[in-house]
Amino acid sequence: MLRRSIPACLGLLGMLMAGQAMASISLSATRIVFDGNHKEANVTVRNGNQDVLIQSWVDDNDTQRSVPFAVTPPLARVFAREQQLLRVLYEGTGMPADKESVVWLNVQEIPQAAAAANTLQLAVRQRIKIFFRPAGLPGNALLAPTELQWQLLRQSGKTLLQVNNPSLYHVSMADIKLEAGKHSELAVDSTMVAPGEVKTFPVKSLSADNNVRLMFSSINDYGAQSQYTATLSSGHASTAAEAPTKQ
Repeated sequence: MLRRSIPACLGLLGMLMAGQAMASISLSATRIVFDGNHKEANVTVRNGNQDVLIQSWVDDNDTQRSVPFAVTPPLARVFAREQQLLRVLYEGTGMPADKESVVWLNVQEIPQAAAAANTLQLAVRQRIKIFFRPAGLPGNALLAPTELQWQLLRQSGKTLLQVNNPSLYHVSMADIKLEAGKHSELAVDSTMVAPGEVKTFPVKSLSADNNVRLMFSSINDYGAQSQYTATLSSGHASTAAEAPTKQ
């Protein structure tokens, strides 16, 4: 009887922990595009069914260096079923003027002290990208996925998928797939390619000698996804075109 009750108790504990770890807050956007013509951008924090404190800040994700952004209010109390506007402010200098850059907005939920003893509570942090787009930047972010240069390479007996981003904009992608005949492979689940960046990914089951169909989804400024496709062959760089929308 004791052995039978252990899994049930563990399952109940897991449910309680999951319940405590669920975020009460949500953000009004999955990304922020910061127009360099302006000094600020906004996002709304919506709260659920309990009062919380939220702490907000901007970082660059990779290093501890300071970034020329501030969030106001940096600390706010948000009551249940209410919302709080966060203003992301740019100092005016400190970011590259010749290409798009990315920093991260962090919004951390600090729950109230639990009324019951021995209650596990977690501070849940949400992070979204801020794409800083300098004023007057040439090109079009919506066309950047079609400027990517894709190529199949053969190195040390292995097949690689290479992508080069010659544009001035970041390209966020999901579900990068390769097909050749009856064989298909998910090469990359998700990735982002920065301006001027070159990335390579291993290809496990397909040869670089075959004509391979490439398919991927690109995420635009509004968080929506568009489908793109291209035909790749060894030794030649190819660009993708937006796939026709299915009716």
